[in-house]
Amino acid sequence: MCRSIKTLRPPVLAEEATEDEIRAAALQYVRKVSGFRAPAAHNREVFERAVEAVADATAELLGGLEIRGGAGARRAS
Repeated sequence: MCRSIKTLRPPVLAEEATEDEIRAAALQYVRKVSGFRAPAAHNREVFERAVEAVADATAELLGGLEIRGGAGARRAS
């Protein structure tokens, strides 16, 4: 997919992913899928809604993941 989107779950990212990191990954995803680095004015609203939806889904995913192994089972965030 997009190599600039980094993995946000432990153990790749030892601490919890920040809102800024989640939003940056969401922005990269929406840019890749839409083909636009920056949307035109008439597409800005739908572009931003997509970024927020992807960021929300990412935060939900990270919050629900269970990481097993190492020091025992734990939640990703």
